[in-house]
Amino acid sequence: MTTPNTSSPTRLITGASSGIGLALTRHWLNHDTPVIAVSRRASSCPALLHLQKQGMPLHCIDTDLTDETQLSTLARQVRQLGMAPEQIINSAGWLHDSDATLKPEKRLEDVTLHGLQQSFALNAFVPVLLARHLIPVMPRDRHTVFASLSARVGSITDNHLGGWYSYRASKAAQNQLLRTLAIETRRRYPNLCVMALHPGTTDTPLSEPFQRNVPTHKLFSPQRSARQLAALIDGADDNDHGRFIAWDGSDIPW
Repeated sequence: MTTPNTSSPTRLITGASSGIGLALTRHWLNHDTPVIAVSRRASSCPALLHLQKQGMPLHCIDTDLTDETQLSTLARQVRQLGMAPEQIINSAGWLHDSDATLKPEKRLEDVTLHGLQQSFALNAFVPVLLARHLIPVMPRDRHTVFASLSARVGSITDNHLGGWYSYRASKAAQNQLLRTLAIETRRRYPNLCVMALHPGTTDTPLSEPFQRNVPTHKLFSPQRSARQLAALIDGADDNDHGRFIAWDGSDIPW
């Protein structure tokens, strides 16, 4: 049975330029642990550049996660840095366009092929392709974690309201892919813990258009979400492998 690493593991965080990904980056850097920050424009992100100027152990790598060639390049760049991340956290996700041309569907008539493709590309395909290319660069001889942010609305059992077709379905697909990954890696990477995590509703640009009916006590700041997720990831052990876990540590039905 694996046990948590009590040293300061290197983390690789995707979606690190904003929202929960940026908050997680700041959280672990403030604990003086190395972070590899990955996003489309990580190297030019003002918030990440500010952290680098403070002398924190931060490496920024520009990567379009939906381009598999770039994921392969990302793995090569991590190796070239001489780093082997003990924790990989995928916090990238898609719910709507910035101009609201694509947004969660309220009715069947709102469902489009383009919307489905956008949701599945980032919410379902990226996590498993990231695992394919990045798990081989993780150390094999000690406890490691591959965690990806899912969402409670991806639970088929918990779906009582309907709507949000593409987002729900893409997160459900991610959950199935991660569960399948957990079964395979139990055999091939016995020190690896694979987790799907629900961060709760967090005050980020992703959720901003849909916060009106969220009670104040259930709308978390990115900093709070980061602390809660970091506690789950840093405390993960063999019993957490293959789980779909909410921010408070409770299991979410698939």
